[in-house]
Amino acid sequence: MGTRWFGERIRRVEDPRLLTGRGTYVDDIQPPNLLHGAVLRSPHARARIVRIDASGARAMPGVAAVYTHADLPPPLGDPLPRLIPHPTLVHHKTQVALAAESVRHVGEPVAFVVAESRYLAEDALEAIEVEYDLLPAVVDLETAAGPDGPLVHEDAGTNVAAHYTQRVGDPEGAFARAPHVFRERIRMDRGTAASMETRGVVAIWDARMRNLVIYDSTQSPIPIRNGLARLFGLPQNNVRVIAPDVGGGFGPKIMMFYPEEILVPLAAMRLGRPVKWIEDRRENFVATNQEREQIHDVEIAVDDEGRILGVRTVFLHDAGAYIAYGLIVPIVASTTLVGPYRIPNYHCEFKAAFTNKTQVSPYRGAGRPHGVFIMERLMDRVARELGIDRAEVRRRNLIQPDEFPYDTGLIYQDNAPLIYDSGNYPAVLKKALEMIGYALWPQRQAEARRSGRAVGLGLALYVEGTGIGPYEGCRITVEPTGKVFAATSVGTQGQGHFTVFAQIIADALGVDVRDVTVTTGDTAAFGWGTGTFASRSAVVAGNAVALAGKAVREKTLTVASGLLEASPDDLELAGGKVFVRGAPARSVTLGEVASAANPLRGTIPKEWEGPGLEASRYFAPLRGSFAGGCHAAIIEVDKDTGALRVERYVVVHDCGTVINPMILDGQIQGGVAQGIGGAFYERLVYDEDGQLLTQTFMDYLLPTAAEVPKVEIGHVETPSPLNPLGVKGAGEAGVIPAAAVIASALDDALGTRVTEMPLSHSRLLELLRGAEAPAADRSVPS
Repeated sequence: MGTRWFGERIRRVEDPRLLTGRGTYVDDIQPPNLLHGAVLRSPHARARIVRIDASGARAMPGVAAVYTHADLPPPLGDPLPRLIPHPTLVHHKTQVALAAESVRHVGEPVAFVVAESRYLAEDALEAIEVEYDLLPAVVDLETAAGPDGPLVHEDAGTNVAAHYTQRVGDPEGAFARAPHVFRERIRMDRGTAASMETRGVVAIWDARMRNLVIYDSTQSPIPIRNGLARLFGLPQNNVRVIAPDVGGGFGPKIMMFYPEEILVPLAAMRLGRPVKWIEDRRENFVATNQEREQIHDVEIAVDDEGRILGVRTVFLHDAGAYIAYGLIVPIVASTTLVGPYRIPNYHCEFKAAFTNKTQVSPYRGAGRPHGVFIMERLMDRVARELGIDRAEVRRRNLIQPDEFPYDTGLIYQDNAPLIYDSGNYPAVLKKALEMIGYALWPQRQAEARRSGRAVGLGLALYVEGTGIGPYEGCRITVEPTGKVFAATSVGTQGQGHFTVFAQIIADALGVDVRDVTVTTGDTAAFGWGTGTFASRSAVVAGNAVALAGKAVREKTLTVASGLLEASPDDLELAGGKVFVRGAPARSVTLGEVASAANPLRGTIPKEWEGPGLEASRYFAPLRGSFAGGCHAAIIEVDKDTGALRVERYVVVHDCGTVINPMILDGQIQGGVAQGIGGAFYERLVYDEDGQLLTQTFMDYLLPTAAEVPKVEIGHVETPSPLNPLGVKGAGEAGVIPAAAVIASALDDALGTRVTEMPLSHSRLLELLRGAEAPAADRSVPS
């Protein structure tokens, strides 16, 4: 037997290239005769466009073209595609590539300039005259959802884009019978992904061959290819989209289409020269999709032992000015809320409302942090009100291992029943409590308080929906050199795909992982698939890789059996060779088998299945698989400054069978960093006129290495029965419960009741003063 790679802590094969500056990002693409684009964006949140005069900009030296909406041919001047429809989404509004008659948020594109340099293009933007008729903006979410707020889309007659309800059991009866009902109003505000690499597009048009090549910092190159072919009237084979190294995606880069993904290729085709546009950081704050803001009115019904009888949430979701991505975020929030708990009666209802802010699409977690924050805040409330230990009240309500598959009664984001496939939530909780030292915490906290320190321990459990369809694919080829090449349908933005997919293939074919080269994100290498999002690559693409590897292995054994005059059942693969079991000297190299699989002379053998050691396979999951876990943290708060320090952070995670524990740990560590940012630092602030006040990293704070602790990670493995590898996704596990954990720890440290995220030093001081005020001066919700 050769080395087994699956499950080992293999260092990422892509890292030497990336860490030594040899990565290739969109801005590194420098075709000859390159032009540069810049976008004129609306400075107003709501206005009617009265007049645009671009003549001055067009006359400037070095300016190749200036485009406004009047210059866009159909269908490029029509509203951009609606991505994910839903029966209740009655006002599915999408933006146009360049605003036509009105603008609906600060940063909306109005004109596109192409010039010999970015400097000239930026100068030309200032020469474009736009006359606006200012209109009242609606920024506050509750005002937008009400009957009297200004309309974002006048033709809709309302700002409510959708109203959706799901119910399980008899919530009304459960609440009527319950001895205890607790209510909260919970708010989560806006944030942004803040990827290290902003968005960027380069377009190269070959007019003679009618071939369009696009370099795009996207998470979805194949759907971008398909859409561009349709919009520009080209065969799909004539459009190649490459997502090279992408410096962070986190969800917003799955959006299709952004206006620039239309404007850049249009300019390249019209001008006959390559065109590049790179988003600057200020643009990124106002033009790249955002996420998070929801307001929940939620209540929980429990018995005297703290067992859940019912949960009800009615909430508002801020869609921003458009809703191209549909209702994914609020649906995921409402269905993730139930978590690992038995909830026999559940009512979730939301309205998605338009506001004059940047539109919303999924950002790492994609509604899951909302749902977990709400449910875990309720569990802490129950524990406090009934005098039950926080861990114990959770333990009493957990779904047990023998109850899987567990049907929640809900419909998930993929329109499939939300059925948990496997899990062991009691074991996850037990391990997390042991790792954080929960049993000794009361003693340690008391000692800290005697010395004047405010320390707290937080706890939160979660379930993470992963691995949704529809499908992904992979093609594996063994060349006569014995080297193995694979192409997959997903792109990569730092997840380690080049390594984990190579590990799967190396095991299947008995080769060294360093002899496997994986290509991702290039539609010319593999042209059927969906994209990288929703913690699905390891599950969906990974199983496609495994199926393709199995097919190539079987073909290898068939061809080698003829060369070695032995039955395929008597052959083994290891060390880059095929040999007869028990007689390793009788062997052929994998390269020799690859050559024999492509006969150039002679008679084709009966068992021949086609030329080459090559196979393509696809995997389509029946439904999503569900990971889960528990986070626990110990924090300290400076009561004088509101500064927060995370002393320890523990994650126990179950994502089924683990392909590479090192890469998994890295995913979790990175997710926790983003989660801490979303809990205490990162908040987008709009004023009443819809102006974004946090447009730099001086105002929009990101946690640094000084604020993010080393995460202590443990694993529980309950393989998924829904795929051959038994894997579940893990990309969002670190971020999902972080806000809930920090809130729980703050309550424990300060005696507060945190019902909002993100916080800040100043806001924490306000909450602290409220908690320390006399009881008669405090207004406490029921």
